[in-house]
Amino acid sequence: MTTLTCQIAVVGAGPAGSSAARAAAAAGARVLLLERRPEVGVPVRCAEYIPAPLVGQAAVDGDYIVQRTKGMYTFLNGKQVQYLDTPGCVIQRNCFDKALAAGAEAAGAQLLTKTSVTGYDGTALEARCGALRLSIRADVVIGADGPHSRVGRWMGSVNRHCLPAIQKRVALTRPMEHAEIFFDDDFPGGYGSLFPRGEEANVGVAMLPHRSAALRPALERLLSLLTARGRLRGTSGTFTGGWVPAEGPRSIVRGNMLLAGDAAGHANAITGAGVFQAVVGGGIAGKWAARAALDGDLSLLRRYEEEWNDFYGETLAHAFARRQLLEGYGGPLQDIFRRCWIGFREYYAPL
Repeated sequence: MTTLTCQIAVVGAGPAGSSAARAAAAAGARVLLLERRPEVGVPVRCAEYIPAPLVGQAAVDGDYIVQRTKGMYTFLNGKQVQYLDTPGCVIQRNCFDKALAAGAEAAGAQLLTKTSVTGYDGTALEARCGALRLSIRADVVIGADGPHSRVGRWMGSVNRHCLPAIQKRVALTRPMEHAEIFFDDDFPGGYGSLFPRGEEANVGVAMLPHRSAALRPALERLLSLLTARGRLRGTSGTFTGGWVPAEGPRSIVRGNMLLAGDAAGHANAITGAGVFQAVVGGGIAGKWAARAALDGDLSLLRRYEEEWNDFYGETLAHAFARRQLLEGYGGPLQDIFRRCWIGFREYYAPL
């Protein structure tokens, strides 16, 4: 057993974890960034779309950008119902994650890959790095280990509602300048999406957990529809999948542990977007974790929760309320659609 000591241990080197590690290290804390995979950012389980303002927020160069989009079309049961003139970026998520992790290392954090955290006794994390067993003593533990967070289970703060999602990368017949979102009775409680990336696109579907067996057939139907409309050159490609947190704010600090990103349920419950929240929320988490460790005052960790809720809590709560409306409504989707999608004024009306 090898013992390591640090002030901040960050579990997971995704956007939230690397952003937290970077902020904590920049504040002067000794930081270990622990990633169970051998390579940061691989495999990619993401639609790879981010809002354009995140490029500046991420504080890394833009080499990870594959394509910029001008706006987004929305379809309801196969018919176009709206166009939003909102710029965005489609990224190479693996390159994006690597850039954030490199930024954390440049700030002074130590990155350990192939390191799986397996337990916590309240004093030290237990981990394995290949055949090596580690005992990691940290003043503060940040869980940024995804929607089914192990750290969240130790804290008793888990995502209670996640949507299963699946996607394929397929070839486009011609480049596209906009993204497309599809709401359909085939995707109960969820949506379909097309995000262009040069000569290819990520096409995906998410829906309610109890309908997960219908995910692949629903995606195949969407791919066939897009092919028939001349968008795609074919439907061959590799499937990837994952889980999208879809709930409202909850407590994400307990003792010397806190959560960030998908582990904290910080994805938008309607759109599924979570990269922006992960980068910003991770940075806030790292800042307050460093202050708590350096000052020897764990009560400062609550400031993270307060600052995050001031920044994004109301938005998350509103999105979750709209999701509850969407999932609980038994009538035609068209009757409530405008109240459950961010592109319409009805979405922002008082609940």
